[in-house]
Amino acid sequence: QVQLVASGGGLVQPGGSLRLSCAASETDFYINAMGWDRQVPGKERELVAIMSSSGDIKYADSVKGRFTISRGNGKNLVYLQMNVLNSGDTAVYYCHAKASDGDVSYDFWGQGTQVTVFS
Repeated sequence: QVQLVASGGGLVQPGGSLRLSCAASETDFYINAMGWDRQVPGKERELVAIMSSSGDIKYADSVKGRFTISRGNGKNLVYLQMNVLNSGDTAVYYCHAKASDGDVSYDFWGQGTQVTVFS
């Protein structure tokens, strides 16, 4: 198992910034990638950004140029710097880890942190 604990959500006005943090527990699994998904009520959860252990990054088109994902050096940490936030970014953000145990792959999500952009 991989336990993920996220923090950093909150209320912000349009154009503002927030930084999300997520820490993965000590685990025997190999964590291949960590990132963030988000979900609003009535919609499917969507990928926001993800970064592999080798440094490959993928962003949702809607956040490119505004959000930056980074990993903690040598630790199972992942951050999401969110700038120029708009109402479309309002959602519950979930830390996401892709891990493997030998040949078996798993996906783990944290408890979610609310981000609300309001004017």
